[in-house]
Amino acid sequence: MNEVYFATLREQMMEDITIHTNYVQDQIGKQALDVQVMRVMGKVPRHEFVPVELQLYAYCDTPLPIGYDKTISQPFIVALMTDLLALQETDTVLEIGTGLGYHAAILAELAHKVYSVEIIEELAQQANLRLHRLGYTNIETRVADGYHGWPEIAPFDRIIATAAPDLIPPPLIRQLKRGGRMVLPAGLPESQKLLLVQKDEAGTLSSKEILDVRFSQMEGSEDSHCFR
Repeated sequence: MNEVYFATLREQMMEDITIHTNYVQDQIGKQALDVQVMRVMGKVPRHEFVPVELQLYAYCDTPLPIGYDKTISQPFIVALMTDLLALQETDTVLEIGTGLGYHAAILAELAHKVYSVEIIEELAQQANLRLHRLGYTNIETRVADGYHGWPEIAPFDRIIATAAPDLIPPPLIRQLKRGGRMVLPAGLPESQKLLLVQKDEAGTLSSKEILDVRFSQMEGSEDSHCFR
């Protein structure tokens, strides 16, 4: 397998994302995702962020296991969540759930700075190696309980989580800037919804359910320690 082969697979992935978007257009309220989001999805090499034995399947529109009972999200979901953030190139983004770094790389292509929190140290180490190898310099990671966000850096223009709490964590709400957006799954394992949360300039929150989803449950709580 070489880069030309992977580029062909990536083109097919882009077609699959387009088809999936069209299929759920009534639910997400648009016929197509943002052009810049799609450009980046077509650029970032997803096969560099999966275990080597799964690289052949890296561009299938499906989640894939990355170890420690975690997965890399389905490409359509990555694209949709990124689209919902409505990123600006000056934004500072908090990501909860680094995994092997794929979504952090997508965000880093569109935002000024990405701060990513991962609770599993081994995944965070692997993510750092992969992101460094690909030349990303605007991503900073830490090993911590993502429920608590990253208070020393807050507030953030955008927050995204790739693990599902039962309810939106209060620390993340506090760390979202006025005028900011947060995208995350939330709910019990069998009834999760992808949510778009917005905080207006007065600090008032609103939330909108986008799709039914299925993510790993977010570890941690208000009473848990911030670091492992």
